[in-house]
This record gives sequence, structure tokens and C-alpha cells, in this order.
Amino acid sequence: MNGARAVIRTLVDAGVEVCFANPGTSEMHFVAALDDVPQMRAVLTLFEGVATGAADGYARMAGRPAATLLHLGPGLGNGWANLHNARRGRAPVVNVVGDHALTHKRLDAPLESDLDALAGAVGWWRRSLTTAHVGDDVADAVAAARRGQVATLVLPADVSWSEGGALGVAPPDRPARTVAVPDLPLGPDTVLFLGGDALGAEELLAAARVAAGTGARLMAETFPARMARGAGLPDVPKLPYPPGPALAALADVAHLVLVGAPAPVAFFAYPDTPGSFAPEDCTVHVLTEPGESALAALTALAERVGGDPVLASASVPTVPDRALDPQVLAAVVGAVLPEGAVLVDESLTSGFGLFPATAGAPRHDVLSLTGGAIGDGLPMAVGAAVACPDRPVLAVQADGSAMYTLQALWTMAREQLDVTVLVCDNGAYAILEGELRNVGAAAGGERAGRLLDLGSPALDFVSLAAGMGVPGVRVTTGPELAEALRQAFAEPGPHLVDAVLRS
Repeated sequence: MNGARAVIRTLVDAGVEVCFANPGTSEMHFVAALDDVPQMRAVLTLFEGVATGAADGYARMAGRPAATLLHLGPGLGNGWANLHNARRGRAPVVNVVGDHALTHKRLDAPLESDLDALAGAVGWWRRSLTTAHVGDDVADAVAAARRGQVATLVLPADVSWSEGGALGVAPPDRPARTVAVPDLPLGPDTVLFLGGDALGAEELLAAARVAAGTGARLMAETFPARMARGAGLPDVPKLPYPPGPALAALADVAHLVLVGAPAPVAFFAYPDTPGSFAPEDCTVHVLTEPGESALAALTALAERVGGDPVLASASVPTVPDRALDPQVLAAVVGAVLPEGAVLVDESLTSGFGLFPATAGAPRHDVLSLTGGAIGDGLPMAVGAAVACPDRPVLAVQADGSAMYTLQALWTMAREQLDVTVLVCDNGAYAILEGELRNVGAAAGGERAGRLLDLGSPALDFVSLAAGMGVPGVRVTTGPELAEALRQAFAEPGPHLVDAVLRS
């Protein structure tokens, strides 16, 4: 078999059965080989950032890697931002990036670039040099992805088209390491800071038992990769994003216990504001790190000191009968969110009320913007819907960041994915308006304001969606939004709801 067939068959044998693709000339033998391996589902995207973000969302929900197929250095570069988000969320992703034939490299063709540097900057990488070993290279890439890395295989065109390819065998998954649980100072001045794999349903229930038995508080990292939420689980608040509220949330903490999460720090430096959110006199303890079993550690701790957990009861907000603003939008989402939903949250400033409004909603999972590189929400919704075709997906999406990867709507329509896109349409990069103040810049006049304003012309999301095959509707009040969301959840295929928010 040729190298391309060996690549695809090795991926499938290792459990990688979906490839989000935006191919070019160097990948044509991979494309042709898909006809010989029907077990691999290939999903076309119109932009590489959609492919990489979709692989991220798929991996978070499926718990196993997805693949991407990208074209040379520019293709990987176009997808790099969402690979950054995947890396920060430790999502397993395997990139297959076609490259010039080995014999063509010396000619410095127009699309030649430092592809190896791009690949290495986001995680594990390897360049396949012989068709005979390409299967082994793929197997090693899958193994690296299963360890929570972004893994990139650079596949030269002549390695892909040449005969002599052999299958590789990826080693079995290694279970998360179990760690000895130390004696910890657990009390009202302690926060269990949860992230990574500590935010699944079983882990949260164990953590709630620890909190009930000791008085310790629970808090989640600001942007969890995946978090179980809803009635029957503890209502765990997230550390706020703005530096002032984040510092206030941890101001009285004497002991910060990290469970699958790094120590909390500010996203950016701000004048006269500490970069670390833990108080200077706070002692930081590490219970588990990535790769170690948070469930085992929390369960052992709960058996030692746990009590009866406090859990969120089933309750939903009333739909406010007034014009839409962020509070009304959050209440409506909490009121209509269906059982088993996947809520992809890239709402940014418009979604600060979503967490409290959905605490008593039916059980669901939340995916968020782990690395801060905006434009991951719509692609993640694609990947989540491919991974979980039996679950409704709601993408709550800020308007400005929606425009980074709006092409994801086309893939939703092509694949007929059950995704409802809720655009938080405030006509501005509102998060940057806040950052202008936070960094101590001047208030800004007309010229500065134009760089943060999405008007002139206003974005018409209903028309944009229609142009990519997704039906849409514009709403301005709470009852209108509730009706539009209920209808979208009841009908198959993708829908877009443009929620115009009062400024």
C-alpha cells in the first residue's frame, strides 16, 4: 500500500475515526485513499481554523483524538490559534500536515516555509522520511495525543504517494497515575481549585463531599475544557476573568489546593495589579497534576474527611418579559436548556450570567475557551456535534469572535449537525472596551472607539447564516429568544438565533 493508505488505516486502527480536513495539492493522495478506508469519516471545512477547532471540540467530548488534514505551513498557520486552545485544554489532536516532496524541498517553492517550527511550537511533532516507517510515525503521534498533547505528523507528498507503506500499532492508553493523598489543611480558609479532569460529574461529587465535611470552598478554573453542570451536581463557581473580582474571590484564602489545575494567574499584566491571584501569604498545595487521577485523589480524600454534599436542585429561571440584555439572555438559556445538552460557551462579556442561571438546569456539559484565542466556539460546536450526534449542542457565541470562524456554519449545514448557534449581538468588541480601562489606557476618543465598534455596517448574522445554508432568526426580547431556541432544539439540523442585546 502507499504511504497515505498506511496513514489512514493506522489512524483508524488506533481509534481515530474522524478527520476534519482542508486539503491542498500535497494531500491529494490522502484524499484519494479515503475511498479505500470507509471507516474514516472525513469532514470538509472551509478554513483551517475550523478544522483544528472542530478537532478540539470532538476530542473534549469523545475523550479520544480526532485528526485534521492541513496543507503545508500556511495551512497549519491558519489553524494554529485553535491548536493553541486545544493545547491549553490538553485535548488530544493529531494533525496530518502535507508538505512538499522531499525532492522538491531544495527548490524553495513559493509555499515553502518553516513548517517544523510551526509544528513544534504547539506540541509533539515528527516529519516522516520514509514510506516504510510512516505507519510507526502515525502510531507515535496517536500515542502522544492520547497523553493530552497536540501531535503533528508532517507528511511529505512523495512519502504519501510511494508504495511500501506498513501499518503501525499505537500502544494502549496509559491510565492516569494514582497519587498518594497528603494531609491537607482543609477548612473554611481553603479553596479546592478544580480544573482539567477534576470537573467531571464523579469528580465534582467527590469534591463536594470534601467541602461538606471540612468547610472548604470549591472553585473551578476560569475557562474549563469540559465541565459537568446542572441539577444533582454541586454548583461550583468559576474564578472570575477580570482581575479585580478574581483577586477579591481569593482574598481571604490561606490554602489553595490545586486539583488538575494550574495556579490561577491573570491573562495579562495590568498596572498596579499582581499577576498571580493567590494572596502573597497563601500556601499553594498540589493534590493532582495533569496525567494524575483527580477522581482517585478526590475519592480518597472524601472517604477520609467527607460529608453529605450540597447539590443543586432542579430549578430554572423565569423568562423575563423585556428587551434582551446579558441578564435576560442568561435567564432564557437557563430556562430552555435541554437535557444532555453540550453548551459551547464563547459568549465573553455577554455570558457572565450563564453559570448561575444554568446551575439548576438539566444535566449538561460546558466547553469553554481554554487558551483565550477567540474563534474556537463555532468550530468546537461542530466537533462536539460530530462526537455526540444524540446530544443537542448550543453554541453561545459573541458576535465579534464569531466572525473569526463563521465558515463553521457551512460545515454544520453540510453535515446536518444538530447545533443551535446563539449569537450575542451587541455590535462591539465589548471585552476590549473593558480591557481599555483595565490596562489604564486613555478613555479613548472617536478614532479609538472605531477599532472596538462592529457597526458601520452592522453585521447581518441572519443573512450570513442563510448564505451558508443555515436558517436564522433575529430576536430582541426574552420571550422571542425562548421561542426561537425551543423551536431550534425541536427541529433537526443547524439553526442560528441572532440575539440583539440592548447596550
